[in-house]
Amino acid sequence: MMVTVTLNTALDLTYRVPALTPHATHRVTQVIERPGGKGINVARVLAALGHETVVTGFAGGPTGEVLRSRLADLPLTDALVPTAGPTRRTVAVVDTASGDTTQLNEPGPTITPAEWATLTGRYADLLTGAEAVALCGSLPPGIHVGAYAELIRMARAAGVPVLLDTGGEPLRRGIAARPDLVKPNADELAGLTGSREPRRATHDARRRGAHAVVSSLGPEGLLAATPEGEWRAAPPSPVKGNPTGAGDSAVAGLLSGLADALPWPDRLARAVALSAATVLSPVAGEFDRAAYEDLLPRVTVTERPAAA
Repeated sequence: MMVTVTLNTALDLTYRVPALTPHATHRVTQVIERPGGKGINVARVLAALGHETVVTGFAGGPTGEVLRSRLADLPLTDALVPTAGPTRRTVAVVDTASGDTTQLNEPGPTITPAEWATLTGRYADLLTGAEAVALCGSLPPGIHVGAYAELIRMARAAGVPVLLDTGGEPLRRGIAARPDLVKPNADELAGLTGSREPRRATHDARRRGAHAVVSSLGPEGLLAATPEGEWRAAPPSPVKGNPTGAGDSAVAGLLSGLADALPWPDRLARAVALSAATVLSPVAGEFDRAAYEDLLPRVTVTERPAAA
């Protein structure tokens, strides 16, 4: 069983418009509504890959009710904790002329101490049957900045591999708790290390406590620094489309590769192919399976010599 934790769940709305023009009125040609938040996107991809998957985190208010009703349509187990505050919405506006996406993210609900205590109790129960855990996304108001560090320590005490995908101070605190893997993007990595040179920043992040670091290079793929070696993985060519959720699909690929005991090059190839196939999908948290199967054998994974 795979467990994903999304402390700041969202109802994702995707609006498609012929062209996005500032200060203008737009006619929306398509509206797509999906349960979202980074960990839920990860869970959806894991389930599509055939893994038994449980989602936990928070959901509340009318928006939370819609989110949970949408989850009921998916091959996932819902272990979300109810909250008094309403779940947020995120809006992605896709300009079909250019392929560019503009993202609008609402703040999440304020979580009470009692709600946090319920979440940690439920998480502890889920750890007893978990193969691996993904801790994903931002923290909603009310949760202490060391929340992910606390959840990482719980997973390590239970002997469950744990992946962290967040940014800012929650990443800084979390990485010090020694997760098995962190998956930052370029901005998150720069915020943590102060460097935008990918290789230097990736190794710096690993020295801060993570067992392994896989950093996103955007459309150019992934860079991994692990105890077994260092690799660069790249798609055969850049793809254009909606990048929302591409990083979440990469996390799903890394976590499923861990559960399947794949060697690092194969894990990275899976992650890159899933990420690119998600860009080609119209909504976050889903991937184009035909594109994934086409891309997977064509991802280039190159071992790098050890850093000095």
